Amino acid sequence: MDNDLRVQAAPDYAAVVLGNLSEPYPHSAHHTQVSAEDRPTPEQIHPAFYTSFDWHSCVHMHWLGASLLGGTPGSPLGGAAPEGASDDGPAAWVDSPTEASLREALGANLTPAKLAVERDYLLANPSWERPYGWAWLMRLAATCSASADAQLREWGTALEPLVDAVADLSAAWMQKAQYPVRHGLHTNAAFGVGYMLDAFRSLGRVDAAKACEEAARGWFGNDRDWPGDWELSGQDFLSAGLSEADLMRRVLSADEFAEWFAGFLPGLSAESRILQPVSVTDETDGYLVHLHGLNLTRAGQVARIIATLRESGSAEASAAAAVLVEALDPLLKAGLHGLESGDFMSTHWLASFAWDALGSVAALD
Repeated sequence: MDNDLRVQAAPDYAAVVLGNLSEPYPHSAHHTQVSAEDRPTPEQIHPAFYTSFDWHSCVHMHWLGASLLGGTPGSPLGGAAPEGASDDGPAAWVDSPTEASLREALGANLTPAKLAVERDYLLANPSWERPYGWAWLMRLAATCSASADAQLREWGTALEPLVDAVADLSAAWMQKAQYPVRHGLHTNAAFGVGYMLDAFRSLGRVDAAKACEEAARGWFGNDRDWPGDWELSGQDFLSAGLSEADLMRRVLSADEFAEWFAGFLPGLSAESRILQPVSVTDETDGYLVHLHGLNLTRAGQVARIIATLRESGSAEASAAAAVLVEALDPLLKAGLHGLESGDFMSTHWLASFAWDALGSVAALD
């Protein structure tokens, strides 16, 4: 698939980013009060990331904005750049006025002073936003730092203290966590560790990346016979099984992964429930609309798994890839349809997942 869908979607997604970054309320606070007087406003404790309904959504809206400004060409962190990218810097996916607005909105938040407050909050609350918010924050940092764009690199430099914090926090967590979290919501271990691993590798954080790799092998290396027909829950936005597979393809060679995948999801077919699109009955329900995200994350994960299976080239890997190819387009179309409602319960987060999925699908060609 070429970049046509992203070219078409980029103006709408840019509008979503700009709208979200200007919307401080409604806000879902996750702050734990330690006294009756401990009642800060979101902006006081999160001066960089206080809009977009909640902290993690605001972080990945910044990632989407950075990606629309050109992102990281050829990288899974930001997706391949649009035509027009050069050694002088990546071309933006949006027109010049929108590009200027994105730069102003992101630049107002990604300042050293504001990000220092965010770092201090993370260090004072070591399990907060673990690992989902950490993953998106690292992805934002890596996308900015690896960019050829000078302003994005400046933001990447400003984010380095937060990278230090998350590298330490995540290593400590993974060392003590005996078991992974395996459900389809924010605390899913495989999803968060997978994106942190990508980011730490890109950022040259060798020790943090090694900690992710060791955790993945320890938690998931011996998994077999995943019950894909039973994993779906009513408010999932992640497939626990595909999130795990998407992580393991990052730490195993292509041949090792093909063998692992065959044992993990034996008997996989296009009719398997884990590959079926799901629908939403109430677009205004913040939990039910998670299922739109499930279609999108499944699509992105399926695309990345296909790419790894194709690298193996074994007959077994080719057969599994063919099954996944058949499932890919229906999942992507169902997920993209979810963005059409325009309801804030969808728009404050879904565009990030759509851009991620579109980038992974485009990379298959």
